[in-house]
Amino acid sequence: MRLLSVSYPDPARNLALDELLLEGVADSSMTDTLRFWECPIPFIAIGSSQSVAEVVDEAACQRDGVPILRRCSAGGAVLQGPGSFNFAFALSYERYPETAALHGSYAFLLDKVAQALKLLGIDAVRQGVSDLAVEGMKCSGNAQRRKRNACLHHGSLLYQVSMEAMERYLPEPWDRPEYRGARVHKEFVRPVSVTPALLADALRRVFCPAASPSQLSAAEEQEVSQLAREKYSARAWNYRR
Repeated sequence: MRLLSVSYPDPARNLALDELLLEGVADSSMTDTLRFWECPIPFIAIGSSQSVAEVVDEAACQRDGVPILRRCSAGGAVLQGPGSFNFAFALSYERYPETAALHGSYAFLLDKVAQALKLLGIDAVRQGVSDLAVEGMKCSGNAQRRKRNACLHHGSLLYQVSMEAMERYLPEPWDRPEYRGARVHKEFVRPVSVTPALLADALRRVFCPAASPSQLSAAEEQEVSQLAREKYSARAWNYRR
């Protein structure tokens, strides 16, 4: 498995690289990959099928200069930025048959992430379809984009979070996992008390212990920049609903 620790200063390239990793695995131009990243500026990432007006306080984001971007995967709107450590898997079903079915892939990958957290003394368990929680409090949300022969699974592990910002930019969702009940953001979300470096090392030890971080090629960097410019920086994509 290829290991990447690549973060960009802008949201668009961070989302673009995740999509390109999936496309590369799907067309066999890349091998299976685990990537770590964190964006230095806050932004909102909404799911591929969501409506901006329904899931984001657009006026608050505009007032504070917080960008709203649409990612390629399904799932709900999340606040990204400092304090949100992200991991992304681009995996072939042939080499990772556990990921060939939607619910099975979530179970397989989230159990592995929970195993990594266990190495750090954190007892996280799967909740709902796509969350990890500690003592009933969400610490990780995850989403997927699936193709015929490969999937992208990416998630966030919160190690520091501004509940004020979350409440300001993200209205309380109507589509809630059962375990959330009626809890508002501040009653439902809790960061893990660990550094991103330790999170990355624990995930590496579980998924690819022999791997060392590699670099993107110049051609790959060009592809990232092009996709970021043409898709993830375009209002036609980000506000298509």
